[in-house]
Amino acid sequence: MSKKVAVVLSGCGFLDGAEIHESVLSLLFLDRGGAEATCFAPDQEQLHVVDHRRGEPMDGETRNVLVESARIARGKIQDLAKANAAEFDAVIMPGGFGAAKNLSNFATAGADAEVNADLLRFLRDMLNAKKPIGVVCIAPAVLAAALKGTEVAAKLTIGDDAGTASAIEAMGAKHQNCPVSEFMVDDVNKIVSTPAYMYDARISEVAAGVEKLVASVLSLA
Repeated sequence: MSKKVAVVLSGCGFLDGAEIHESVLSLLFLDRGGAEATCFAPDQEQLHVVDHRRGEPMDGETRNVLVESARIARGKIQDLAKANAAEFDAVIMPGGFGAAKNLSNFATAGADAEVNADLLRFLRDMLNAKKPIGVVCIAPAVLAAALKGTEVAAKLTIGDDAGTASAIEAMGAKHQNCPVSEFMVDDVNKIVSTPAYMYDARISEVAAGVEKLVASVLSLA
């Protein structure tokens, strides 16, 4: 019986949504691993829309996170509000600034970040059910924010960025440096993380880390 994995997206495009390479690689390796992936995203407006050629926000533009995420999921996506931990064996959350802007406000609030209410519920339900959580790139910071106020001191990596690592530890998690093509596992809490594009890396290097993360998540499920 194939394992069912929720994949939480945050838009489409690394500057204002989900990182496309990380998202597609996660879906690819889940499929290769024989898992059944279901994509989710919140039905809300993005923080802002960024012109990815210029790297600057576009005045007057608005986009919906769920609608934009549907581009990556080829239309097969559900409202995050419907995500039910009882229906899944694991969850994976790719990175991209959308995770820090749309799934949470980590991009602006840092260690004081708050997480989307539906995502907060889903992640905590998965953790309480002892089901594995995979987080890629900046997404470990979102998970750390979701676990604030709990007794869980998750072991996470976002690579070697000192500022982000400091914020993660300020939220109660424990950070460990990790190269782009590797991953780390918190065996106690079944949390797996890999840095991906937290580094200025080649897609092949990112793919190596994401493939290992997916394999680890499925082995824990």
